[in-house]
Amino acid sequence: MYNRSQHIRVIVAGGGTGGHIFPGIAIASALKRLHRDIEILFVGAKGKMEMQKIPEVGFSIRGIEIAGYNRSSIFKNLSLPYKLIKSYFQVRKIFRDFEPTAVIGVGGYSSFPVLRVALRRKIPTYIHESNSLPGKTNLILGKRARKVFVAHSGMEKYFHHGNIVVTGNPIRQVLEEKKGREESLRFFGMNPALKTILVLGGSLGARSINNAIMNHLDFFEKNNLQLIWQMGKSFVQDKIKLDQDKNLVQAHPFINNMEMAYGAADIVVARAGAMTIAELRAQQKASILVPYPFAAEDHQTVNAMDLVNHNAALMVKDGELNEKLIPAIGGLIADEIRIKKMEKNIGEEKLLHADETIANEILNDISNS
Repeated sequence: MYNRSQHIRVIVAGGGTGGHIFPGIAIASALKRLHRDIEILFVGAKGKMEMQKIPEVGFSIRGIEIAGYNRSSIFKNLSLPYKLIKSYFQVRKIFRDFEPTAVIGVGGYSSFPVLRVALRRKIPTYIHESNSLPGKTNLILGKRARKVFVAHSGMEKYFHHGNIVVTGNPIRQVLEEKKGREESLRFFGMNPALKTILVLGGSLGARSINNAIMNHLDFFEKNNLQLIWQMGKSFVQDKIKLDQDKNLVQAHPFINNMEMAYGAADIVVARAGAMTIAELRAQQKASILVPYPFAAEDHQTVNAMDLVNHNAALMVKDGELNEKLIPAIGGLIADEIRIKKMEKNIGEEKLLHADETIANEILNDISNS
């Protein structure tokens, strides 16, 4: 058991997307709950969303000047070596100022120089990998980390078997328990007697998913199906265009009470990000996944196919949404047996309280090192 009186300082490195940032926040919050006096510092890339999101939840963050490989413009990559070298000097200064006891990488290119410096200095280093296909930083440095925390089994082909800990992905605590269907539908003012589809495009919205739904709104009316639709904040104008008489359709720029949205849903349509899949596992929901086609290494397709191969979800490619999404929704919502099988299968690797599991593993390992 770890020593609660030990003074511990932890750097959490990474970011770029919510799939990296929010697990980092969850792990840091769990560390704080378990060890009140722990000091935590985030390190991320200047100009990226972590520089805003991390301070919003009360943690400190230092930015480094680093960028990832740009696939659309080779010329923009000419400055990468300079930025990488500069980031090493910035990280070394951060280490001198903060003197970390341990470092946790949560993915993204900004974690690379931080983990590299930590490993060279023999500081206990840990990695969290949320996806089925690890990112390049985690692939390169994971074999040297003390422990690699992964979402599910079968990751031995990427990391050393001895340092893998299967924990699941940390999600918001409120989503670890399922809400009742009737209670949730009443929360939205909807009819518990009707089947309900939840469509999620992410916090910013997914234009391709939104367009496919917008083009086929009559499908829901004709089939007496309810729709809870998170359009994203970028699509408020589209919401205004909706026929206000379509009382079976509720469109929201953003849904704050996601536990109620999941509770109300018979099936879910969503992107295939690691955190969305973790929430679907916790809520045991049948889903139609639409991988974001421009995700790094196309990892969302790998995430989705992992579920499809276990009969735990369906997948529709982004480029085929307008033709195939509505038939997929219609076919699945009408097939109660398949929905039940998907709910059972997606819940088989359900791992709750991943944040506290990871935090405990790290604190115990530090104490024993």
